[in-house]
Amino acid sequence: MLRNVMPNEIETDRRFATTLARGLSVLRAFRPSDDGLGNAEISERTGIPKSTVSRLTFTLQKLGYLTHARRHDRYRPGPALLALGNMASASISFVDLSSPLMQRLADETGTLALLLVRDGGKLLIVKTWRPRGVASLWLEVGHRLPFNGTSSGHALLASTSEEGFDEILTAADGDRRVTRDRAEEIRRVAHNQLVTTGFVVTDPGEYFAANIHAVATPFYSRDLSEPVIFTCGALPEVLSVPRMRTDVGPKLRETVQELERMMGLGVSQAYRDL
Repeated sequence: MLRNVMPNEIETDRRFATTLARGLSVLRAFRPSDDGLGNAEISERTGIPKSTVSRLTFTLQKLGYLTHARRHDRYRPGPALLALGNMASASISFVDLSSPLMQRLADETGTLALLLVRDGGKLLIVKTWRPRGVASLWLEVGHRLPFNGTSSGHALLASTSEEGFDEILTAADGDRRVTRDRAEEIRRVAHNQLVTTGFVVTDPGEYFAANIHAVATPFYSRDLSEPVIFTCGALPEVLSVPRMRTDVGPKLRETVQELERMMGLGVSQAYRDL
């Protein structure tokens, strides 16, 4: 179940607009594979009462952020949301610049390349690049991954600031797999990997999904306040641990470094100072 509601300690801040947060949670509940969502499904995914969801979806539909033109009992993302997403993508300069680089990497390695950002207590896939002519993992934009048990999650825990680390733990409160002790252990091990190799490969014995192998590295953009994560993933028979360490991991690191040079950032070593 997807829970998008904010932690109680944030909700009690007098500056926090709960209705706005719930409306945004409704929008975040949608996935590309959905054939529309009804109010009951949105309620189940967000944890917001159905009566409240009904008011929120009605308002969002009237404003153009949702539509139910084809089936009046099911909502879909609307044109205003599309415009908002395109504006955000255009304003974050590295997204377009990264696309040809990551597509080349996906084709060269035969892996699914991903861009992920932090979304509360999970990681959100915001862009994918599939290798041409090769069957790949079926992970889609909008899919969320846990911090514990993924190379992407471990890479972000290792590269975020102390403040960001605390925010992740607060947002992940209730996920028994992400205790502070466990998160600090992940942070230490993954940080050592970043310093020595420039990428993170989580031990498959710790994976939350045994049928996915992945290698990840952070990227620091001037447009954002915290790092994002670039990842390459594939089935274990395609992407073995030795291949992640000696082939795909170094290529991923070099690709992200190329992006940094294109943006005039130099090669970031921010995680060395944690």
